[in-house]
Amino acid sequence: MSAAPGPAGLLHSVAGAFRGFARYVQGVMGADAYRKYLEHHAAEGHGTPPLDERAFWRDRTDRQDSNPQGRCC
Repeated sequence: MSAAPGPAGLLHSVAGAFRGFARYVQGVMGADAYRKYLEHHAAEGHGTPPLDERAFWRDRTDRQDSNPQGRCC
């Protein structure tokens, strides 16, 4: 599928590149961790419901605080 010629096509291409870059940055920063957790939970077929997003981030932060590893920030 090619982009339309002209300014609209250029805008479409730039927007697509920006979305790709944003997904990359989210992956590097760990912002997509909850989405990955949900995908893993569904794929493994756990018998319990997944944690809600707030509980997931609380648990993740608690684990990082109790088991510090090398991090950039």
